[in-house]
Amino acid sequence: MKRSIINKCLIGIGILSMASCSDPMEEITDIIFDREFSPTNLEVKNVKETSALLKWKASTGVSEYTVELYPDDSLTFTSSPKSIDITENELPLQDLTYDTRYSVKVIAKDTKNSSRNSKPATLFFRTAAQQIFNAIEKGNIADRSVVVSWAEGDKDVSELRAFDETGALISTHVISDAEKNSSTAKVEGLSPLTKYTIKLYFNSNGVLKERGSKTFMTKVDLNGATAVTTKDDLAALIANAKDGEVFALMEGKFVVKSSSESVTAGVIVVNKNITIKGADPSDVPVINGRFQLDDGASLTINMVNIDGEGTTGDQCFNYKGTNVGGISVNNAEIKNFKKGLYYVNVAAKVPYIKFNNCLIHDIICDGGDMLDCRAGCIDDLSITNSTIYNSCAERDFVRFDDASGAFAGATPKITIDHCTINAAANKSGKRLLYVRFVGTTINWTNNIVTNTAAVWSNQSKTSVPTFGNNNFYFNCEKLNVLDGAEGGKTNLFIDEMATVLNPQYADAASGNFQLKNESVSKFKTGDPRWYSKQ
Repeated sequence: MKRSIINKCLIGIGILSMASCSDPMEEITDIIFDREFSPTNLEVKNVKETSALLKWKASTGVSEYTVELYPDDSLTFTSSPKSIDITENELPLQDLTYDTRYSVKVIAKDTKNSSRNSKPATLFFRTAAQQIFNAIEKGNIADRSVVVSWAEGDKDVSELRAFDETGALISTHVISDAEKNSSTAKVEGLSPLTKYTIKLYFNSNGVLKERGSKTFMTKVDLNGATAVTTKDDLAALIANAKDGEVFALMEGKFVVKSSSESVTAGVIVVNKNITIKGADPSDVPVINGRFQLDDGASLTINMVNIDGEGTTGDQCFNYKGTNVGGISVNNAEIKNFKKGLYYVNVAAKVPYIKFNNCLIHDIICDGGDMLDCRAGCIDDLSITNSTIYNSCAERDFVRFDDASGAFAGATPKITIDHCTINAAANKSGKRLLYVRFVGTTINWTNNIVTNTAAVWSNQSKTSVPTFGNNNFYFNCEKLNVLDGAEGGKTNLFIDEMATVLNPQYADAASGNFQLKNESVSKFKTGDPRWYSKQ
């Protein structure tokens, strides 16, 4: 029973006449409250599938408590409770049901008079969901569906639901008796190249309880595409393809066959409009070989890596035809080519060459420049959201010779935007922009360029680029000096708006260009993959 002792002297003064009253009142020594005080700081810890720990701050003078546990309840206290009497101020809750909402009441008891029990302290918690899903096998993920399985023989399953990254419900599949027996089901109604979380539920008396959860990404759109495995001859399939055909490469390394004993990876000859895409975003395929573009060729590559190891040493992309289309490469890693990234040494008017979201490295440029157009015209050249490193050590970065006389009225456009370029053209006298095609406009924006001895250009035909938000020419002495004369070669312009700061790459030697300098990262300059990690 709660009591409180209070010692006070109460003095009453009344002015009724010349007389006064000062008789002492009886001293108050006990206060008896109507009921016990409620427990405080009620909390639940270590919540698991079937257990949790309930704790609270004890009420003064109370030795017993009643704990009421209401399943499938959210502080409404309308379900049938389980009641537990306890003398401690913590209680391990056992034998709970997975993925279940529980409401809790904790009441301080007066062992002599239950009418004086405290008002309840309350809280709500939910037990953890189960995980009886098996790992999703790659072969069970398609572009618009997925096949999942769970613990063999467990038939307490009712439905599967697929949610997108926003948490929106996309698809619901009611599990059949046959699927319960096989512990396997197929969920359809999904979209290609989309990340989903699929959940397994059991309907327990009208309440869904989660028994498993897996996250995965569907494959690219395979509708109308020719699926290709590493057992197929990719070069032969492309040679015999129809115009506009799409090839979806499964996981693995596709080594292009070679007719030469000295070359382990050959060339894919393209003479039609061809699209090559990786089927599985979690396991990007690799083409070990190079490409030759003949008359009629245009090429789109997405989510496929390209490795030049063992090739003849030519560029990754080499134009041989003059009646050609463009090249578009997205979401790729390109490495190990000797001469350069592309080569246009024919009188071809190429509508576009575009690289976006690419990692480009170990392009030696022995016998050619990095981006090399000598006899042709590229209407739209763009490198965006990409990183180029360990490449082009002793050659020019962009070479675009003046063939304007053969292409009347041509106005090529070069865009280098949101790129991280490290140690390219790193030799005195070499140029980042060896551009001589008359009428070419250059946009050089949001880039980080570091560690090069190159100049911008010493060619009077090179248009002064449109610069913007290129803040960090660190260790690039010639790029920051307007007159960088050396052996008659002069830097004709500089980026006057630039700021020189060290980006403090995490590990440039291993290709990790994450920005450690916060003063640099705040500008959102360079390849977004690096500053997005801040």
